[in-house]
Amino acid sequence: MTFAGNLVIWILVVMAVVAVITYIERFFDLRRAQIDYQDFLKGVINVLDAGNEDEALSICDDTPAPVAQVVATAIRNRAGSARVLREAVDSQGRAEVGRLDRRLAALAIIAQVSPAFGLLGTVIGFIKTVMAANSSEIVSRADLLNGCMDALVAAAMGLAVAIPVTVMYGSLRVRLDRTIVELEAAASQILGYISTQKERAK
Repeated sequence: MTFAGNLVIWILVVMAVVAVITYIERFFDLRRAQIDYQDFLKGVINVLDAGNEDEALSICDDTPAPVAQVVATAIRNRAGSARVLREAVDSQGRAEVGRLDRRLAALAIIAQVSPAFGLLGTVIGFIKTVMAANSSEIVSRADLLNGCMDALVAAAMGLAVAIPVTVMYGSLRVRLDRTIVELEAAASQILGYISTQKERAK
């Protein structure tokens, strides 16, 4: 295999390693982010109903989940106007989603680019075959097969990286979307609770 062909293969290997490391790190982070938000909210609301705001905030701080941070933001800003409260919760929600979404783009890029690198390796392999055919009047079968084999290996390698990485990205995207839905639902519920409490206090 030529230097260019080897370089393409090594680039694909590096992409595969980066994708696996990114997937594992994101998988466990998203897994930690998913909690039973309804039970969590019930517990926090019960504590708030008892008048223990500090305890409610402590529960949120001790819960390593985006929902807890959004609820804590709502509690800290509960004395503000409805507009200020909504903006604070929305801002915290966007920050949490941004944190969860980080490096997912790397998986999407690898899944899209790796077949192109495989195609590049294929072209390089066929160029090697043509050059071998034109280099002399007598060309051995081995020279031709080597170039063709390099082309096929590169194409297979590109697909071997792209297919599982696409699955990895899709599975993480499903988890993230589910977390975002739960985050929005929790935000709506805590905002509704605080609004109801303010109406009762009037």
